[in-house]
Amino acid sequence: MTHPAFSNLRIDIDRLLGRLMALGQDGALEGGGVCRLALSDTDKLGRDRVVGWMKDLGLTVTVDKIGNLKGILQGREDLPPVMIGSHIDTVATGGLYDGNLGVLAGLEVISVLKDSGYVPLRPIVVGAFTNEEGSRFAPDMLGSAVDRGSLPLDEALAVKDADGFVVGEELARIGYAGETEPGQITPYCFFEMHVEQGPVLEEEGDLIGAVTGVQGISWTEYVVEGVSNHAGTTPMRLRHDAGFAAASISVAARKVAGEVGDGQVATVGVTELDPNLVNVIARKARLTVDLRHIDEQKLQQAEKMLAAEIECICRAEGVSVTARKLARFEPVMFNESMVDLIAKTAREQGYAVRRMPSGAGHDAQMFAPDCPTAMVFVPSKGGISHNIEEYTAPEELQAGANVLLQAVLTKAEER
Repeated sequence: MTHPAFSNLRIDIDRLLGRLMALGQDGALEGGGVCRLALSDTDKLGRDRVVGWMKDLGLTVTVDKIGNLKGILQGREDLPPVMIGSHIDTVATGGLYDGNLGVLAGLEVISVLKDSGYVPLRPIVVGAFTNEEGSRFAPDMLGSAVDRGSLPLDEALAVKDADGFVVGEELARIGYAGETEPGQITPYCFFEMHVEQGPVLEEEGDLIGAVTGVQGISWTEYVVEGVSNHAGTTPMRLRHDAGFAAASISVAARKVAGEVGDGQVATVGVTELDPNLVNVIARKARLTVDLRHIDEQKLQQAEKMLAAEIECICRAEGVSVTARKLARFEPVMFNESMVDLIAKTAREQGYAVRRMPSGAGHDAQMFAPDCPTAMVFVPSKGGISHNIEEYTAPEELQAGANVLLQAVLTKAEER
């Protein structure tokens, strides 16, 4: 139940929207979207802005060696803190809400407390984690993975992007190679508010998603090598076409998803041919496959089935293939009492709530093995995300942030 000491507290939607719009100017795209790739110049601008807000709120700000930002509000007692976290990096064609909302909703919780003069029992920490998207540096959730010890710091600092730029050097370049060791804070519990990035809440007429867990993710890069030759003079039976093999792998990924069923999804997100010419058979192809499932056994089944399909395709075409794992995260289930807290808090405030898994990866999944963790979802119009047209209505943002506020303060009063 909501604690009577803070049951009357509510977020200021105009202030939250103002911060969302302001942060959206750092890397703004025509049409209203944002390109703020991790450790880019625009990421520096966004980080500077968020750090400024944290300092304005009187928070103690730390930057660790992988660039994770944390703003700490002291509590009445020095106990393990409640943490609210997400990210501010975006994909190249991002919207205003993905990740940003989770960080700024956390700052709004702090702002409400500052306005009211209420000091919670436990400290509250707002975190912004480095390279959650994985669009520039693989794997995704890089900063939170380092924070929780599932990815070694040295390994993460050595990661290169497609142009050869290195995480550690880029952190130093933008001024966010911090001195604090990652993972010094183990939270009492962890919350993340996020837009759903899918159509379910909108289609079902629910306002709040109480997230039960996160799908497992398997990212693999395949490099296929064949023989480049003339498109007109080489008989079909004598071809070793890397492009054809790559296309066949794309079809196989879709086929495997259908055969595994039960929520299995498969996506070929990158396909590159060399030479990329209209009249030349490709000698080389690079493609990526993204497999996801909420059940680890099903995900492993899909991986094995696709590997077998790829072996047959390449053998038949007389080409070679090399596989490189880009990221692999097992499915994560969130703490049931935390999921219950989100659902009960939403119902107390009169909001229709749905228990649901997340189809996308989030920083929260890195914290779930170490502390009770939960996520609050709000609807995405049309199910659109990773798109400049991403949109969540103010009243939906307000509802989610108010649920977050009351759930956070409930946990922050526990001993």
